[in-house]
Amino acid sequence: MRNAALVLGIIGGLIALIVGFFGYGYTEVVRSHAEVGEMFGEVQNPGLIRLASFLSPLLAIAGGAMAKIRALWGGALMLLGGGLMYYAFGFGVFTMFPIGFCLVGGLLALAAGKPDEPKAHF
Repeated sequence: MRNAALVLGIIGGLIALIVGFFGYGYTEVVRSHAEVGEMFGEVQNPGLIRLASFLSPLLAIAGGAMAKIRALWGGALMLLGGGLMYYAFGFGVFTMFPIGFCLVGGLLALAAGKPDEPKAHF
């Protein structure tokens, strides 16, 4: 389960990175050119989008990397990253896979309650 959590967290974080680039870029374009925002839609909270564009992939990748040794911490980070992405971007065509990968990876990491090594992570 830890290996699956590791893979899902890293893949989800990489896809979230792509979504984050576009989310952050769109807020910058709307800030610079107001006519783009009028044509395609204004951003309600650009600070939240920018924060989530940076933190969500970071939390997912870090959580996936930690899932093998510290499953509790890694699972919590992946769940936090997936939740932040859902809160900022919503559930749509481009966010369903990173959110799903992060949430499933986080749940798998938390479900690996008894570690393979004799050192407990709780």
